[in-house]
Amino acid sequence: MTKQVQGDLGQVSVRILLVDDSEPFRNLTAKIFQKNPKFQIAGVAADGEQAVQKAQELKPDLIVLDIGLPKLGGIEAARQIRAVSPDSKILFFTGNDFPQIVREALEAGTGGYVIKVDGAAELLAAVEAVLRGERYVSKRLAGRGFLEDK
Repeated sequence: MTKQVQGDLGQVSVRILLVDDSEPFRNLTAKIFQKNPKFQIAGVAADGEQAVQKAQELKPDLIVLDIGLPKLGGIEAARQIRAVSPDSKILFFTGNDFPQIVREALEAGTGGYVIKVDGAAELLAAVEAVLRGERYVSKRLAGRGFLEDK
């Protein structure tokens, strides 16, 4: 279960489900989170169906989700996750920067969208924003109206 200390985001243990079909990329992303003791990798999934199943089973605080997943795409997985684990926050972390896909992903009830090439610079800031209930999109997507729609 998530442990909270005085509601300060800086002191919260955040359970994360990582979802990406690339094992090397999942491992790289996990390393980013493992450098900070407030983050705990609760589970990993390699496809959209596993993501929904693990979200329902683990009820993580945050799901870091790719768009291009086998068996069930990331956007549809996000919609199903909203139903089975409504308290889990979802952050897309993907290589896809097509505006129509970004908009569809954000309309699926997710908190943010980070382009993988920006991950080193933006992932943790995006996670913090999403956990606070704010919407975050990669800086390269700024000015396209994605933040105004929340």
